[in-house]
Amino acid sequence: MSKYVCNGAKMKCSFGTGTASLIVLPTKKIKEEKQPAANIMDFTPMVNIPTFGNCLTVTNPVVAAATAKNAGVLEPKPCVPVITTPWKPGKKDVLMGKMPALTDDCTNLCSWTGVITITNAGQGTIKT
Repeated sequence: MSKYVCNGAKMKCSFGTGTASLIVLPTKKIKEEKQPAANIMDFTPMVNIPTFGNCLTVTNPVVAAATAKNAGVLEPKPCVPVITTPWKPGKKDVLMGKMPALTDDCTNLCSWTGVITITNAGQGTIKT
């Protein structure tokens, strides 16, 4: 059984060197354990989804250029997520702020081919 996600949930990217905390702006007025509840539209880079440390994929042009200058040896560079679509799949029968709720089994994709997953929902009691 999955859990609903709220502000402070922990995430990771398959090509990042670190984890990040989801930032849910307090505009929805719906809360889980005193934190703003998330929906599938909470995907804006650097607003909702901050950096994951360094990026480790050469599909990222900045990493590719640095790796080329380093004689083909991978040269990680700071992660700047490029996310263009909502989280999937979402809980379509439960709306948070008029959009499907975000649950901890949802994923998203970075344009540099990283898969973003939720590793901790940010709350421990409210399940779907």
